[in-house]
Amino acid sequence: MKTFVARLVRVLTIGVLIAVAAAVARAVKGKPLPETTGQASWQPLTDEPAAPARSGPVQFVAEPAASETAEAGGAHEEAWIAPIDGVCPATHPIKGNAQSGIFHVPGGQSYDRTVPERCYASAADAEADGFRQAKR
Repeated sequence: MKTFVARLVRVLTIGVLIAVAAAVARAVKGKPLPETTGQASWQPLTDEPAAPARSGPVQFVAEPAASETAEAGGAHEEAWIAPIDGVCPATHPIKGNAQSGIFHVPGGQSYDRTVPERCYASAADAEADGFRQAKR
């Protein structure tokens, strides 16, 4: 008797599963199945082109020719100078790091531990040379 009840429960369970599968098949009948090619089937939200990938170090602004500086009204002060023994002079306190493309201003969080590659007199000079300011 015990085996009869166990078989009956098994047959009923299989019957219920088949009925549910049939109901689901009828519900989705006529709806196309999604493509399974491995590519996304959604369209991008915008048609904007992707930003060009940055390869290599920062591209620096070319220094003006001597004739251009003479036309500008006399002596041309360099936009940047090289650090002296890893320290920026008081006339050019802004530290530029060419590898990261970031400049640090005095009082900034990373200013003291930054080893400069270029020293700038103003933030505008560093930005004109292709650097961006550190977040803090």
